[in-house]
Amino acid sequence: QVQLVESGGGLVQAGGSLRLSCAASTDRFAINAMGWYRQAPGKGRELVAHITSGGTTKYGDFVKGRFDISRDNAKNTVYLQMRSLEPDDTAVYYCGATYYYTHEYDYWGQGTQITVSS
Repeated sequence: QVQLVESGGGLVQAGGSLRLSCAASTDRFAINAMGWYRQAPGKGRELVAHITSGGTTKYGDFVKGRFDISRDNAKNTVYLQMRSLEPDDTAVYYCGATYYYTHEYDYWGQGTQITVSS
């Protein structure tokens, strides 16, 4: 079983920055992939950023170089640095993790709200 604890959401003005953190705890094997999805009101969940234990990353098309995902494998913690935030980035951001080489996660955090004001 994996437990994920997120932190770092909140309210920010357009053009601002935020940093999300997600710490994973597990009593089994090392977690391979971790990352973030988001869900805005009335929309489906979409991939924001994904990173493997080897450092391979994948971003949603809308990111356009504004976000950076990083990871501390020793701490099983993933970070998402977001810059140039836009009102369209307003959503609940969910941290996810899996033991496998995929961005279809098996474990999820509780979600953290990010609101970007114009």
